[in-house]
Amino acid sequence: QAQVAESGGGSVQPGGSLRLSCAASGFIFSGYRMSWVRQRPGSDLEWVSDISVDGGNTDYSNSVKGRFTISRDNVKNTLYLQMNSLKPEDTAMYYCAYGPARIVEGQGTQVTVSS
Repeated sequence: QAQVAESGGGSVQPGGSLRLSCAASGFIFSGYRMSWVRQRPGSDLEWVSDISVDGGNTDYSNSVKGRFTISRDNVKNTLYLQMNSLKPEDTAMYYCAYGPARIVEGQGTQVTVSS
């Protein structure tokens, strides 16, 4: 059974940084494209970033491009999201997702950006 566990969220001031992690188990992590999605208060899930199975290709939403970096470690079965220059509008629950359908299984990790 596929399981993911997100961690690394917290409260930071605007301009700060956080690094999210997603530990995966129960499926062949190295065989799946992985993604980060987020849910802002009162909004639907929003795609943030994708990474290919080998990490060689990445894609970002316009709202985070140039500030966030997605990466993966296929030995540790872990997905990462380095978030820099955080803005209040980045406040959301962040989830990792797997596969083309961006399946969300975890509880997410809360990121709050506020002065």
